[in-house]
Amino acid sequence: MREVLAASRPFSWVNTAYPFAAGYLMATGGRLDATFVIGTLFFLVPYNLAMYGVNDVFDYASDLRNPRKGGIEGALVAPERARAVHRRILAAAAVTVLPFVAYLVVVGSAAASAVLLVVLFLVVAYSAPGLRFKERPVLDSVTSAMHFVGPLLYALVLVGAPLGARTTWPVLVAFVAWGMASHAFGAVQDVRADREAGIASVATVLGARATTRAAVAAYLLAAGVLLVVPWPGTLAAVLPLPYAVSTARFWAVRDEDCERANTGWRTFLVLNLVVGFLVTMLLIAIARS
Repeated sequence: MREVLAASRPFSWVNTAYPFAAGYLMATGGRLDATFVIGTLFFLVPYNLAMYGVNDVFDYASDLRNPRKGGIEGALVAPERARAVHRRILAAAAVTVLPFVAYLVVVGSAAASAVLLVVLFLVVAYSAPGLRFKERPVLDSVTSAMHFVGPLLYALVLVGAPLGARTTWPVLVAFVAWGMASHAFGAVQDVRADREAGIASVATVLGARATTRAAVAAYLLAAGVLLVVPWPGTLAAVLPLPYAVSTARFWAVRDEDCERANTGWRTFLVLNLVVGFLVTMLLIAIARS
């Protein structure tokens, strides 16, 4: 159980549960019901077990060569136990995901169910053999972004929120830009390792320096789009800027020393907690305005 739990990366649980919960509450005026609770629990644990568990199973060979694995950046089991543990992870993911999805499909509209199924497909497609979106440059960043934007989009469609509203579409667009930037910069630190393993990514194609600069630009784009949100939501435009500043420290990173970008990635993990707190304060202010 400890190994199965580790595969879900508990440090990152909030990153998917929060967008669903926040979107649901903001769009319904704070409605607390069974669907809110069940949906939040689903995106808190089972969703992450499926997303990261599938990734850990099918990326195991390359993870063994990656010094970052074995901690909060990815679980790693001993080779002699890998097959048994991986079977357990996949079984646990299926057993925990299916009941939640069944409930959400029953209570949701056809559109909401379609969004949920697409989100889950992308979770599997990112890592599963035959699809491996993670090895399709640019699509890898888009798919990764949707892992986190998807729960928010699903919550909005589930409750019938107008996606074209000024309070909605800029947030979705900015969130996608933020997610793509974060994935791309996260791939920079693995450029050399991925090339040696024959793994393609947006960073192996563009190179460490160009990818880092593209990530900075995407963070700035996210900030710019959020200026469209009505006041006081406009204040959200400030939130992507710390990510842009932190990533810009590696403006001149080269493929040869790409590993030093791991420092920036660890800063990113801390920034998520700080910015998450600020997002919460802003949403409270918006709800009370």
